[in-house]
Amino acid sequence: MLRTSLAVSLSAISSINAAADEGMWLPNALPLAQMKAAYGFEPSAGWADHLQRSAVRFSTGGSGSLVSAQGLVMTNHHVGSDMLAKLSTPTRDLLETGFLARSRADELPCPDLELDVLWSIEDVTARIEKAGNEATDLAKAGAARRAAIAAIEDAATKATGLKCEVVTLYQGGRYHLYSYKTYRDVRLVFAPETAIAFFGGDTDNFEFPRFALDCCFFRIYENGKPLAPDHFLRWDVASSGNNPDGANGAQEGELVFTWGHPGSTNRLYTAEHVQHMRDVEEPMRLKRLWRSEVKLATFMGRSAENSRIAREDFFGVQNGRKSTQGLLDALQDPALIREKLAHDAEIARKLKGTEAGERFERGRRKIVQSLDAWNKLAPNYFAFERWRAGDLAGLARTAIRIVSESEKPSDQRLAEYSDGNRASLESFFYSPAPIQPDLEIERLSSWLASLAEERGLDHPAVQKLLDGKSPRARASEIVRGTRLAEVDVRRTFAQMTKNDLTNATDPMIQFAMLCDGEARAVRTAWENEVESLQESGYADVAAAHFAAFGESVYPDATFTLRMSYGVVAGWTTDEGAKVPAFTTIGGTFTRAEARAGDPAFALPKSWLDARARLDASVPFNFVSTNDIIGGNSGSPIVDRDGDIVGLIFDGNLDSLAGDVIYDGTRNRATSVDARGMLHAMRVVYGANELVDEMHNSTAKPITP
Repeated sequence: MLRTSLAVSLSAISSINAAADEGMWLPNALPLAQMKAAYGFEPSAGWADHLQRSAVRFSTGGSGSLVSAQGLVMTNHHVGSDMLAKLSTPTRDLLETGFLARSRADELPCPDLELDVLWSIEDVTARIEKAGNEATDLAKAGAARRAAIAAIEDAATKATGLKCEVVTLYQGGRYHLYSYKTYRDVRLVFAPETAIAFFGGDTDNFEFPRFALDCCFFRIYENGKPLAPDHFLRWDVASSGNNPDGANGAQEGELVFTWGHPGSTNRLYTAEHVQHMRDVEEPMRLKRLWRSEVKLATFMGRSAENSRIAREDFFGVQNGRKSTQGLLDALQDPALIREKLAHDAEIARKLKGTEAGERFERGRRKIVQSLDAWNKLAPNYFAFERWRAGDLAGLARTAIRIVSESEKPSDQRLAEYSDGNRASLESFFYSPAPIQPDLEIERLSSWLASLAEERGLDHPAVQKLLDGKSPRARASEIVRGTRLAEVDVRRTFAQMTKNDLTNATDPMIQFAMLCDGEARAVRTAWENEVESLQESGYADVAAAHFAAFGESVYPDATFTLRMSYGVVAGWTTDEGAKVPAFTTIGGTFTRAEARAGDPAFALPKSWLDARARLDASVPFNFVSTNDIIGGNSGSPIVDRDGDIVGLIFDGNLDSLAGDVIYDGTRNRATSVDARGMLHAMRVVYGANELVDEMHNSTAKPITP
């Protein structure tokens, strides 16, 4: 990746250190010295706690925030779109029409959606390391650590009533216990049409300028009433002339903060591991995504209803394909590997002749050994344990494992079946969300066909699963014959004995049993030969990093709450073009007209009808140097006072390398501007009561 200077004028800041804004920081280990040195910012003692308890994690894989005194939660449309699809019907497509609840009674209950608010963090590293150190080999050490984690989670859940998770940090260098308040009565309040939420479609995804109203609002209920949270975020907008939501807002060069849940990064990876990503892991993932995208496009082309029910799958695959391709492009730049090699060499040089240096080299050897095992086990692991055979197949496997795992002590079960995880598991397993049989047939037949393509139709495992039929005929037979779409049937299966379940005649249960033995075997091998080695190896590598650079090193992302900071700023392209930091609502119509005839740029009727009433100058989207990754979608962008100025929804193409490296000169996070969001909600959708609720809620100002 080429590195250039940031050629943009920043008010009140004379220059930006390219690395100054890097980092996804733990809430309990903020980079206070760095922020003060770079920006003169010193938060108050209550600043971080307030923002932590205003942040929300979505079980669907995104972030959000509490934004009113009545439990209103803001996130992205694409974070909420899975729920919009579940709440839609052939005659009411919420993704196409959008949704606005005019009263509390109109808010739609959301099946199987969990929202988590982080309440406390405790370091439990010593307890877990002690369990691992008492084992006689690496595989047993990994199993001992997993048992210790389950025991800690179960005990904490029983003691507090909270959802408790042990988080592995620094790829195994530290372990923290995170305790969450979890809410399961969540209701949909507002969502715009997909046409404006995802304006520009795949063409504009990960690009800038952008013009997207990628927002969605839910409400948390507790004991049947809207939640009255102690902490929620104020909006940095105020009444101003004809635009009641147009004052203040983000300014170019302003220091801003993201509080969200980045999913996964691998910046601690050794050079050898990054090379493996480049040559093996990402090409394998990209091949699967391309195949899925073509298969789904074919399925959607058969009918309008097929297009409706598969749209979310398709968008997800498209997004994954584009982001994976962007990461792979970055990995294939020789400069990136040279930088990783130089980084590892610098650590080795600094620590030469020390115990930490020996640990570093020992850790690297373990990681190389784990990658050999990865290559051996990956075909079976991803085919069987990480299978993508559809919702019904997943429910069948869950039923089988609920029965078998319940016979064991909690700390000896597969992690997701422990007592501490039981409530979340049951929320998923007993969800009343609709299941689409035609889409399930497509998913299962595609999985079977992929298995036949990779192994050959005459392979014994393929023959056993197909039972003498084609992949589509076999999938149709199983899906049409199962009753797992019925919640009461699932309850019956989950309460059976292992022997009764084995004798059950449901075809999906029987099919899942054919796969479960091989899936369990390869999972055990994967945990022992890949995960245990990497966890031990990276514990050594992390210790070396601490010895070389001190403890003030941020860990890789783990879909847990992190803070990142940066400034609102555009960038300069390789060709020397300056990309501005902001777009406007008026620019949306200009972009639509320039791409007339392309369905991805067709504005919904609501926007065309409201054009004359909209203020074209209102900022709509903006970019900043905040360090983000997938999972940050839906994170609030706040100013020094902790007030909302934007809503993260994307990154630019240069941000796709963020899995392994951060380039502050051009890596940008993309947000919906708070002013544009609220202006559109008022003028286009007439959501005045909702916007007034957010303005009129009384949140305590936070002294920065």
